[in-house]
Amino acid sequence: MNGEFELRGVNHVALVCSDMKQTVAFYSGVLGMPLIKTIELPMGWGQHFFFDCGGGNALAFFWFPDAPDGVPGVSAPKNLPDRGELLSAVGSMNHIAFDVPPEKIEEYRERLIAKGIDVGVLLNHDDSEFGVAPEPHDGVFVRSIYFKDPDGILVEFAAWTRPVGQPGDVRHEPRTAADRTV
Repeated sequence: MNGEFELRGVNHVALVCSDMKQTVAFYSGVLGMPLIKTIELPMGWGQHFFFDCGGGNALAFFWFPDAPDGVPGVSAPKNLPDRGELLSAVGSMNHIAFDVPPEKIEEYRERLIAKGIDVGVLLNHDDSEFGVAPEPHDGVFVRSIYFKDPDGILVEFAAWTRPVGQPGDVRHEPRTAADRTV
């Protein structure tokens, strides 16, 4: 709990899509997230739809008929992290991660592949130099898979393997652009 405000989690994250029909087909049809609220925006501005993503949380999308196209490498990474892409612009949303049970991560990867989704390799995130290990070990804190939605939004299924916030988990000083290393 935060000492300043009683934050109870994320109510929703709102993204922008190019086609609400394909977005509903992906998030409800492929990922199984129930559509829980739809709004037709006034004056022909577009639509705002909400999906239940579990745990009392929602993922929302705006559809604006005149929205500019996304720009790979600016509005979202160009490709999946295991294929060497992670960069996106300041103020962009790099990716959305959904919490999944650790014992189901491999099964979920296979399910997505069976549905025709291009899914990256299963990553074992740890505190090593490159942040991933070839195999699970005691230092792995989360295992994840990445894929993209129809608009190129990077999506992650993440499975915690241990509680975070333990001694040693917060050990880096925040940096600024002036601290860049070559």
